[in-house]
Amino acid sequence: MPTEPNNHYHHLAFGPDALSRQQRNGSYQAYGRHTERVDDGLLRLSDRELLMIRRADQFCLATVTPTGWPYLQYRSGPAGFVRYLPETDRLRFIDLPGNNQFVTLGNLADDDRLAMFFVDYPRKTRLKVFGRGTVVEDGPQREIEIAVEAFDWNCSRSIIPRFDREYLRELGQAYQTKFAEREAELQAEIDALKARVTELESH
Repeated sequence: MPTEPNNHYHHLAFGPDALSRQQRNGSYQAYGRHTERVDDGLLRLSDRELLMIRRADQFCLATVTPTGWPYLQYRSGPAGFVRYLPETDRLRFIDLPGNNQFVTLGNLADDDRLAMFFVDYPRKTRLKVFGRGTVVEDGPQREIEIAVEAFDWNCSRSIIPRFDREYLRELGQAYQTKFAEREAELQAEIDALKARVTELESH
């Protein structure tokens, strides 16, 4: 019998109205039914999620203001700027200075819940991460550390693919390598045929 997936995300994300709409839409069996079981608790990141996060050079960060409003912020950096700390099973990234409104930091001081939204445009994949954030200020640069609660892979249907220079460079190198390998194979076949012709002509 197949193992049921961890249902912590379902318990965090689906309220009564969402569940009712799923039932009317026909998607309840795929999603909402998992809330019928007791909450499984924390959902740990696997290698698949960590690969997506390590590749990311941008993501959107959602927090909640003290007045209850959602607040969204764009974060970016070189690939790998969101780090995984295996010793604590947490994520962390440097909180680079911006316009000094400190809204995200203030939100986390009041309510540590957050969400991270990663999109890999070339591969048309996106990942939602729910967690609890802590502001860490004991080092040379202020950082935000995330204890992951749950995650979910989004539908890729509506993602418009975009390709940056680095991705195109890697793709070009891959094609060049493949072409060189095929060229070497064809040359070896030609050399073998020439040798065979020479052998036949000598008889």
